[in-house]
Amino acid sequence: MTDRPAQRPRDRLGRPLPYGSAGVPPLPEGLPGSPRAVLRATQELLDTGLYFQAHELLEGAWKAAPTTERGLWRGLTQIVVGLVHTARGNHRGAARLLRRGLGELASYPLESDGTTPGSTAHTIPVDLPGVTRWARDLLARLESDEPSNGCPDPPRLLTR
Repeated sequence: MTDRPAQRPRDRLGRPLPYGSAGVPPLPEGLPGSPRAVLRATQELLDTGLYFQAHELLEGAWKAAPTTERGLWRGLTQIVVGLVHTARGNHRGAARLLRRGLGELASYPLESDGTTPGSTAHTIPVDLPGVTRWARDLLARLESDEPSNGCPDPPRLLTR
């Protein structure tokens, strides 16, 4: 019997590493207490280049969310996974996920202040106009013939 850890170590972009490698520490179990706390923790991960871990945190929020909020969290997750694929150089996969994420977010109509009226998603302090603009810009860049200049800065998730 081997003494392998339950989870295989991963690099900053979520790629598996050989057992015994240092890798990035896994996320702690559970989610931060509020949507704002989830978005804040996700933003910190994004800002430090831990895009895969940011996607895992958002995916946990998506799966734990009430039905009325799941599409919003799923859309955010897919957009961040698009960033993971961009950073890995998989532009085709990134574009596919960005399109899916934008499709999910499009079902949430916005007020001029960026909030979503008439649903519980209204209480989630996400900057939907900013995230949507960021994802559209990245998608346009990935679909253009211009050479890639690497991975863009991550989106800003929280409203001010």
